[in-house]
Amino acid sequence: MKARVHVMLKDGVLDPQGEAVRHALGSLGFEGVDKVRQGKVIELDLADGTSEETVREMCEKLLANTVIERFDIELV
Repeated sequence: MKARVHVMLKDGVLDPQGEAVRHALGSLGFEGVDKVRQGKVIELDLADGTSEETVREMCEKLLANTVIERFDIELV
């Protein structure tokens, strides 16, 4: 069983990496990009029967900084 966790900064939190990517895209001639938000994807190989609640606990305790980040869990 696999779980994919998508972690992104919450709305309103400054994203300097995203801004750097937006600026670099503009420098390369891609002028239509107004905003970039950069995040991370964490893929977990889990034992069969691992609950989504257990994955949620992993996110809250380690994988995401819930003060400034939000996360979505996708069980595959």
